[in-house]
Amino acid sequence: MKLVVCPASGLEAALHAHRPQAAISLISPDAVLPDLPIGESRRLVLRFNDITEPREGLVAPHADLIHRLLTFEADLPQEATLLLHCYAGISRSPAAAYILACARSGPGQEETLAQGLRALSPECTPNSLMVRLADDILQRGGEMVRAVEAIGRGAEAFEGSTVTLYVAP
Repeated sequence: MKLVVCPASGLEAALHAHRPQAAISLISPDAVLPDLPIGESRRLVLRFNDITEPREGLVAPHADLIHRLLTFEADLPQEATLLLHCYAGISRSPAAAYILACARSGPGQEETLAQGLRALSPECTPNSLMVRLADDILQRGGEMVRAVEAIGRGAEAFEGSTVTLYVAP
């Protein structure tokens, strides 16, 4: 599977360059949903705030959201190109890509995948709550959490670059 991660500002270029068959929009509850040339059955919209712990008045990532992410991706063909985007392309969409890569790759690849993501995107800082929830769901015993903690906070940036991860089953 090919995972393309980008900020909202990079959507048009990513759509043109990669021609994804499916897309996941990880956006704030009040954000305007970007118009994408992808059918509704091949698009998942997950609305939550980019926070790593519950805060009053905001929607934190939760287990149901991670289950929906994993289920959506599992229904796609192995050769599919999946576009993942959030507002800045730094936290939510890299976390989602990391989670999906871990799910596809199986146990034991968590550190390699986290380091690979950092090499592709020095500014990425995957949302730690999303990773923690996925670690529990995928029964990784903390390996996903430790791997993301080990790469630390990414370089200071307003938005992330568009990156492509290739994930083998």
